[in-house]
Amino acid sequence: MITFPKAKINIGLRVTGKRSDGFHDIETLFYPVGLCDALEFVVPTVKVDEDELTVTGIDIRTRHDKNLVIRAVRKLREKYHIPFLRIHLHKVIPSGAGLGGGSSDAACIIRSINRCFDLSISEEEMRRYALELGSDCPFFIDPVPSIATGRGEELIPVTPFLKGLNLVMINPGIHISTRDAYMNSTPSVPGNSIKQLITGDPADWKKKIKNDFEDYVFKLYPQIREIKKSLYLAGAVYSSMSGSGSTVYGIFDHKPEIEEKLKEYVIWEGLL
Repeated sequence: MITFPKAKINIGLRVTGKRSDGFHDIETLFYPVGLCDALEFVVPTVKVDEDELTVTGIDIRTRHDKNLVIRAVRKLREKYHIPFLRIHLHKVIPSGAGLGGGSSDAACIIRSINRCFDLSISEEEMRRYALELGSDCPFFIDPVPSIATGRGEELIPVTPFLKGLNLVMINPGIHISTRDAYMNSTPSVPGNSIKQLITGDPADWKKKIKNDFEDYVFKLYPQIREIKKSLYLAGAVYSSMSGSGSTVYGIFDHKPEIEEKLKEYVIWEGLL
């Protein structure tokens, strides 16, 4: 079985509080995009005594037993009888990029195993398994545009309201630690909710919708701030860092011409 785990961008990201369990409460809008990995698994025809994982594409430098795909399979196997699998993951979504690639891969294999082996796991239960793997992982069980609160697992779907607009995603190859980004954030409760703010024209978002991680990341890596400035100069109606970075995206009402020096860092562009 082969699937194509999607990436997401964050439209706004507010850190609203520190939780007693060590996590943070957030408010954001997860929006799925066309950039995706490829994930395939088969049941070996010969007997094997463990799951086999091969990874091609981008080198994510993750140990076999730490990969979220393997961890997801093992999590399901605690309750369900699942044969050992031969898994191939082709990585296109960069890691440490604020795009949820690893979480999407994990959610995809949960869904695929459920379907392939007729396990009849409900969507709610799949989301619970996913949450044990990552705070944004439940979103990818059914990746439709959604307002996310709590750790990111409390999801309210919204209409795909950006259809027809152009998206450009630029990643400078800098790995940002999500943990460090949270540690250097200052939680606060916003005056207006994301739900209220996204009802306006995206051209009005620039001064209203903020990613709280930008202050920390831009100070550490000024070149990421410059990417955002360049996207606005290219005519973006809205630009932001996604998640904890380092990917920066621009939303355009036309097909843009990107600066020559940034073209090598474009990881995806197309219609939303």
